[in-house]
Amino acid sequence: MKHIRKLYEQLGVDKYYRQYGDEYQNPHVGQVQELLVNNEKHIDYSQVLDFCAGGGEVSWILKELSYTSITGSDPFTHKLYTKNLGQPCAKWTFDDVIKGKLKGQYSAIVCSFAMHLCPPERLYPLMLQLFQCSPTLVILTPHKRPALEELEGVELSHVDYALTAKGKKVFLKIYKLSYNM
Repeated sequence: MKHIRKLYEQLGVDKYYRQYGDEYQNPHVGQVQELLVNNEKHIDYSQVLDFCAGGGEVSWILKELSYTSITGSDPFTHKLYTKNLGQPCAKWTFDDVIKGKLKGQYSAIVCSFAMHLCPPERLYPLMLQLFQCSPTLVILTPHKRPALEELEGVELSHVDYALTAKGKKVFLKIYKLSYNM
């Protein structure tokens, strides 16, 4: 399969996941695992929403760390998540969350390799809604985007990274609100 970025550019995100969603695999799962394990002391994994969960890589890693209260959500790969983890997967989209449809309270929301796909003008309302359901937002990303710390009221509280075989950085960024909502 071609690199995901090239397919995103050719097909667009929606069409890519409609076509390849049932076989998606995060190409940096090793770095994701390293970051989640190494930062366990910085993140409360007791009640996690694996938002934009893909095939459930984050959920699987957390289960390997003996955490069991994990909810997955992905509008495109929910079938793959259910197949891989044997548990249901919600289908909340960015728009669903912005409209207040996200349900539950979580110790942390982990979004792996997807938040940069949210249109910049929608990031602020998305963050406000996510912080209604969790005090902590964890972003895993293969680049520095999105820079949520540039949004009013959002504080970057911790950053770490892991290197790929090619020496590229995969970031883990932990965000909190800088004021009470």
